Order: sequence, then C-alpha cells, then structure tokens
Amino acid sequence: MSRSVRVVWDDKLTSYDFGPGHPLAPVRVELTMALARELGVLGKVEMIGCVPASDDELALVHSRDYIEAVKRVSADGRPDLSAGLGTPDNPAFAGVHEASSLVAGASLAAAKAVWSGEVEHAVNVAGGLHHAMPSAASGFCVYNDPGVAIGWMLAQGASRIAYVDVDVHHGDGVQAMFYDDPRVLTISLHETGRTLFPGTGFPEESGAEGTAVNVALPAGCGDGGWLRAFHAVVPPLLREFAPEVLVTQHGCDSHALDPLAHLMLSLDGQRTAYAALHELAHETAGGRWVVTGGGGYELVQVVPRAWTHLIAEAAGHPVDPATPTPQEWREFVQRRTRELPPLTMTDGRNPEFRDFSAGYDPGDPIDRAIVATRNAVFPSHGLDPLL
Repeated sequence: MSRSVRVVWDDKLTSYDFGPGHPLAPVRVELTMALARELGVLGKVEMIGCVPASDDELALVHSRDYIEAVKRVSADGRPDLSAGLGTPDNPAFAGVHEASSLVAGASLAAAKAVWSGEVEHAVNVAGGLHHAMPSAASGFCVYNDPGVAIGWMLAQGASRIAYVDVDVHHGDGVQAMFYDDPRVLTISLHETGRTLFPGTGFPEESGAEGTAVNVALPAGCGDGGWLRAFHAVVPPLLREFAPEVLVTQHGCDSHALDPLAHLMLSLDGQRTAYAALHELAHETAGGRWVVTGGGGYELVQVVPRAWTHLIAEAAGHPVDPATPTPQEWREFVQRRTRELPPLTMTDGRNPEFRDFSAGYDPGDPIDRAIVATRNAVFPSHGLDPLL
C-alpha cells in the first residue's frame, strides 16, 4: 500500500530521560528499535537522522518565554515550577532543552518529509509528547512535538490537517494549541477524564466548528468496545474533513498491562487500529501520514511489540502476529532490563467489534460515550449523529 516510508531515529533521542524510576523510561524506545531491527522491519524503510527543532520552530506553538525558561533549567538542572519543570511528573534535569528539542526535531523531520512529497509516510516512535502546553510542561511532556509538526505544516500553507490520538490519556496539549483553529481537526480517544489524568477530554470540548473531537471511554473498555467507538467516530469525520495530511499519535498505554491506566486493549487490538489508520491515511489524505509514538509504560511486554507493529504497518509489511520474537532480542532484553521478554508478537486475541450502524444500546456506557461525541460534533460537519 505504501510507496515510501521513513523512520526518524538518532540514538540521542534516548537522552529524553527524567531519571531512574520515572515511568517514561527511554529504554522503551531502545527496545522497540532493537526489536524492529532484529525482525527485519527497519530493512524495509529508509532510516534518517534528525536535528533539534530551532527556537523559531518551537515558537510555532510554544511561547518564547517558556522556551527561554526551559533553556535556563537545561543549563543547570534547577527547577522552574512556573514552567512546570521540577514536579514528580516533569523532573528538571540538565540538558532538558536539548533532549526535548531533538524529539521535536524528529517529528519535524517526519512532517517535512511527508509535506514535501519525498515520502508518503514518516515515523518518529520517540515522539508523541502530546500533553505539553504552550507555556508549560505537563504529563511527562516538555515540548509538544506533534503540535510543532502541525504548526510547521500550517506555516507552509496547509489548510486542513487531521490529528488522531489513540493514547489512553486525552491529547490535551495538541487540542489546546489548535482549539480555535478550524484548519486542524483533533480527535482523541481516551479513558474518561473522570478516572484518569489530565481530567479533560469530554465531548462538549468541541472547539472551532466542531474540530475538537473527544471520545471519553469508560475504564475497563477492551478491544471490541474501543474499536466500535473508533469506527463510529473517526472514519466518518476524516472522510468529511478530507485532510491534506493525517498526523497520528500512538500511545500504547491503552493496553491491559499498562500500570498507569485502566483500559483493557490487547496488542492485537492496537495493531488493528494501526491498520485502520493506515488505510484511512490513503483513503482520506492521499497517503500523507505522519506517525508518532506516545505514552506506554509496560516497557518490555507492550511498547516494543506495539511500536514494531506500528512501524511495520506504516512500511506496508505487517508482521504476522504469530511471529516469534528473535532470540537475539530476548537476550538483549534480559541483559538490559533483567526482565523476561515476550515470546511472540501477539497476545493471542482476535479483535472483533459490532459496527455502530447496526444500532446502539443506551444502557451500554461505551455506546453512551459514542453518542455523546457524535451529538457534540457530527452536526458541525454535516453528519447525522444517529446514522
């Protein structure tokens, strides 16, 4: 399906490190790239490096004062609580500006490659830091790399960009940056803010002309319910919006094993969502697809397998779920983490869902979430919320 794919990588991306014991451990992307390499996935893509985003590029979505504050923290590691740095979620560390701007630069490299037409798809699994706000760090995120990438494409003349966020947490930072900009459609499917950080992302947060879309799913939602919600909301909106580029954030913390949240997806359900987004990129955005990682805190069992599947899907060469993980990778995992690695690329599930068009159950909390979202935004796009 895909003509050309780039994966952006630099070993220095692992310098985005809040220290021992922090949930966002950079080993997760290290293990991902190692697994993708051992499975031959990286041999099917073009690998490119990246440079840090410049101050002007960061200032597309972040305030100049905030960028300067991050630089001051970066120089000596001293906290600046007014900038959100020095909290348990966002510890201050020397070099934070350089590490964060490199992550943003990697997503920019992906966006530039896609916008220029050099490739159809581009992937930055180290990115997806979607909670960073215009003037503050938040939720493990210092610079908002998807926001920077979108802001850059708008500055180049893009008139319609769609952003779909499947992280278990609401994509609040990206939504905030483009809430009043009808050129950007943001869609976030997440665990409801009633039970999870950041406590936002309700259907009534609908933005300019219904272009902020939030599906707030109940805790305990698994593959079938999640996929039902996805297909009831995302494809109709993308088809109607007809974006020039699709940007997606793939936090895999919706997995049942993730220690920080309460959804119950399997690796197989997540892989199914990646395939659906790939197809929608071709159907609705002419194949132009910018892909980032995101959250994910089960560092060995989930993140490396999920994002290896993601890269393989973008490459147009999906990995058979029954594929064993390579012995060399298993040995690396044990040396690196002292944990037992997964043996195959599947959780052994066969995700199925009942399509919303077959009717809905008002007693089902997932269906109520779907209906609330469709009622809030579908009319703004000329769509009937009940069809």
